[in-house]
Amino acid sequence: MDVVIDALRKVWADEHGREVVALESTSHRFPSGSFTCLLGPSGCGKSTLAQIVGNIESPTSGRVEIVDPGQPAVPRKAGADSVMMWQGLNLFPWRSVIDNVAFGLEMAGMPREARYAKARVLIAMVGLGGFEKHMPRQLSGGMRQRVALARALIMERPVLLMDEPFAALDAQTKIVMQEELMRIFEQTRKTVLFVTHSIEEAILLADQIVVMTARPGRIKEVITVGLPRPRTMDIVNSPEYGALFDRVFHLIREEVSKSMRDSALVEEH
Repeated sequence: MDVVIDALRKVWADEHGREVVALESTSHRFPSGSFTCLLGPSGCGKSTLAQIVGNIESPTSGRVEIVDPGQPAVPRKAGADSVMMWQGLNLFPWRSVIDNVAFGLEMAGMPREARYAKARVLIAMVGLGGFEKHMPRQLSGGMRQRVALARALIMERPVLLMDEPFAALDAQTKIVMQEELMRIFEQTRKTVLFVTHSIEEAILLADQIVVMTARPGRIKEVITVGLPRPRTMDIVNSPEYGALFDRVFHLIREEVSKSMRDSALVEEH
């Protein structure tokens, strides 16, 4: 599925009732089967954009359109083709691994044996075969992250929205999960929108990096990541990686500096 956003604007009200513009005049087309990282300073609207695409939040103005390349004239209901994976895993502590993974199918009314059969396939795909009956408290942080990923994938939605899913992991576990996600992406070729603060993570994972400005969030630049797939951490030693990092770093540094200056001006007043 292509994800098309057109002139999105999102305005919040702060605790004093003043308008805070999170997104302004944001338009882009995320191609079907591509992996896009949304990168920018804190508060630039990355997560808000992902939530609007998933119909979790509504835009103040503008539109989101989900387009099936095979049936471009058929309208798609907002949110019906996507699933969100959050930074906070939101696993049910009283449910086993298999019951956490199968939860969405259970809510959709799928019979127990059918949903368990699908859940076992996904649990094996993320490398947790044999842990079906374990409870979340019996798993490491990385294993719980795999459960959350399997729970998202089992819904078989063509659009996968990921809001900093690996931010809370230690460095070693994060690398393992990034490589696991790349492997699964190669198998499924979903349209992925991945929110991150990490330049390294964006270059490792993405086909394109959408760099956003400081608030109000706009698209500053779209960078194509031409590094061949499948990728491993070995690419960090390549000159191509170094050139991409330098380019993205300077774009982000400009926006972070602007955000800090704006925050300082607000505090002065």
